[in-house]
Amino acid sequence: MKTPKQLLQVRKKARSKPSKRPERGAGGADAGSRFYYKGNRQKQMRAFVYTVKLGTLTRAAEALFLSQPSVSLQLQALERELGVTLLERRRRRINLTDAGEALYELARPLVEGWENLDRDFQARVKGLQGGRLTIAAGSSTIQYLLPDLVRRYREQFPEVHLQLANVTGKDGLALLRADEADFAVGSMLDVPNDIAWAPVYHYDPMLITPLDHPLAGKSSLTLQDLSPYGLILPPQRLSTYRLVDLVFQQRQVPYRVAIEVGGWEVIKEYVAMGLGISIVTGICITEADRSRLAVRNMKQYFPQRSYGVVMRKGKFLTAEARAFVDLIRPGLLTHRDYDESGHSER
Repeated sequence: MKTPKQLLQVRKKARSKPSKRPERGAGGADAGSRFYYKGNRQKQMRAFVYTVKLGTLTRAAEALFLSQPSVSLQLQALERELGVTLLERRRRRINLTDAGEALYELARPLVEGWENLDRDFQARVKGLQGGRLTIAAGSSTIQYLLPDLVRRYREQFPEVHLQLANVTGKDGLALLRADEADFAVGSMLDVPNDIAWAPVYHYDPMLITPLDHPLAGKSSLTLQDLSPYGLILPPQRLSTYRLVDLVFQQRQVPYRVAIEVGGWEVIKEYVAMGLGISIVTGICITEADRSRLAVRNMKQYFPQRSYGVVMRKGKFLTAEARAFVDLIRPGLLTHRDYDESGHSER
């Protein structure tokens, strides 16, 4: 028979024994709760990214194979746990708050990277076999800049399905924002806040005339010398026209446009026929052109045009896309040298 003192000592020892409760992690959550929390946060982020990307809860729910209430609850939980409002619901549309924009920029590449993990892993292990790559570019870029890059890419990765989307300006940006193109290659005049541009290639502006034109034999040229002759330029909606107009207007030199027509090849042909003169970007001048056209550098009057990689900020590039960008310039994606004030596709 134990005395009351002995019984008290037994009880103290029992209370001092290590607990068999599950190990607790940071913040007091046990290990099971911690792992559940991580999985839950991933689902919340997917719901958030898909809702913003697709614009409505209904479309996000369809893409995620969930009910609309489930997506709504995940968004509410995410806002509650972060302590901020991420989305403003106006009728059927979803608008981001400032906090929502900050989170979307961080979360989107994470979600896209996770969803592409299996494919990218296989690409790393087995090489690029059977993937897909879509590049947006204008006609001049596709015709003059990309052929050698495409040839080298096809030699290295013959199984990748490569699509070159022939678009310029707003149409090209729309493809990037809708994730219908991995990236674009071209020139930029105005760079939107959600777009990053890394210029790589630089070309001088060139005056082209027929070989027997009066300007062909002049030792030096001024803008005033060009004034009497009709210009052949791309349509007004394209930036080459706007740049030429801006230079003449700033220097108060009169000029006239004889023909508006799209495509450098057409413009060069019309100039060779004696139908006018033109200011073109050096990217389109070939050795064959110099045998039938007089070509003069005009960089003292007109700005250079720079071409490079255009992509949506925060975009997660697939292994197929990164391999092509490395052909354009190795290490480009590891340097934060994107120009925020460049110039747009012609």
